[in-house]
Amino acid sequence: MTMMNILLRSSRTLAFVFALFTVAAQTAVAQDANDADDTSIVHCANLTYADGKTAKCFANAFLTEIGKRTHIKAAPEFSDVHLESADLFEHPFAVMSGAGSFTLTKAQRKNMRDYLTRGGFLVASPGCSDRAWGQSFKREIGQVFPSVKLRTLDMKHPVFQTVFKITKLVGKRAGSTPTLQGLELDGRIVLVYTDDGLNDTANAGGKCCCCGGNEIRNAKQVNVNLLAYALTH
Repeated sequence: MTMMNILLRSSRTLAFVFALFTVAAQTAVAQDANDADDTSIVHCANLTYADGKTAKCFANAFLTEIGKRTHIKAAPEFSDVHLESADLFEHPFAVMSGAGSFTLTKAQRKNMRDYLTRGGFLVASPGCSDRAWGQSFKREIGQVFPSVKLRTLDMKHPVFQTVFKITKLVGKRAGSTPTLQGLELDGRIVLVYTDDGLNDTANAGGKCCCCGGNEIRNAKQVNVNLLAYALTH
């Protein structure tokens, strides 16, 4: 092998090693950027509560919609979180739904109270306007916050103005007038409940349907507003 060949081979080796270091550095920078992006993504919880109840048909379409309308980035799927778990506090926004009567455990009541008093936000909505579920939920909230009552939110409230300007809640049943009720702590709404339904099952996929319930038809827009409100108030 001539000296010239040795020099050429050495230079090629150095160039290859340099390229490897360059790719590694670029990958590290990209990974750091991705990690930074991950911290800015909002993760929303779908609660499991009582003896294993959870929402089966609460549409997540609003999680994608809010990214189209604002600079808020939300994970496109709900995280399944047990109400009594410490993981709940990693999710600033949570939904709770289902059908049939239920009773929360002592640990679940305590975690719900801690979550809502420390900045968390909860949307509660019975599946198919199920009356038994609604009665159970309101009874449980009375246990969690005995001195604070749910109150009907006026359509001029900020929750109807954050992204979409909502002037009316449109129910599935003709002539119905759905309402939202809120729980206020220290001047901030921390929980929104409706007897009708914010599940937006038309966008939930699978075999989900509202059955005979009076679901709110503009639920996706309402849920976008609620998530924006939860993150900015």
